[in-house]
Amino acid sequence: MSHVLRIKDQPASERPRERLAAKGPGALTDAELIAILLRTGLRGANAVEVGAQLLKKFGSLQSLARASVDDLQKVKGIGRDKAVTLLAAFTLARKMAEELQRESPVLDNPEAVVALLKGQNLVKEVETLQVLLLNTRRRLIRVEEIADGTVDTLLVHAREVFKAAISANASAIVLAHNHPSGDPTPSEADVKVTRDLIRAGQLLKIDVLDHVILGRATPERAKDYASLRELGYFYS
Repeated sequence: MSHVLRIKDQPASERPRERLAAKGPGALTDAELIAILLRTGLRGANAVEVGAQLLKKFGSLQSLARASVDDLQKVKGIGRDKAVTLLAAFTLARKMAEELQRESPVLDNPEAVVALLKGQNLVKEVETLQVLLLNTRRRLIRVEEIADGTVDTLLVHAREVFKAAISANASAIVLAHNHPSGDPTPSEADVKVTRDLIRAGQLLKIDVLDHVILGRATPERAKDYASLRELGYFYS
């Protein structure tokens, strides 16, 4: 009979919990970090192996974060309590991203926009337009989600965007949306909507500073976003 090496059977220095305390979270794999959440009681299974199975089944942390309690329980070794623990952990991560929004960062460059929105956009399965409402110092007032689209289509009207900006007394806005495919290259529709909103903003004296499309970096594409201003689609 094969013997399953549980975490508690490992030398203390090799256990994920002790390694994290000694070396920091960067020293652990994703599967080991998940194992710490799963802890014990896996009925003979190794928690790290179960973590690896979760990642294999769902394909990525983003997909794992979107999984329901029922979906998680389909993986051998994951019962209701452990599924709830994982769901709570990912929910806390999203809430932390939302909390960062309330700290009023300065959003005068696309990298700052991406840093603010990346976490919550990774788990979105359809395109969602977000409008960042800014004050005169380019600090965030709040983020408004204006419209949800299909997987690759987003429809938006200027009145929806600027109604939120006017009600917040915003002096400028930044548009942002995600491409679930991971490729942030703007479509013709993205460019047209952006230029329409720039013109509407000029009439209302509310600056449209940028339109940032969030995607994912690849070995061939270093950036995980596209800025329409940087790409030259904004009028001077």
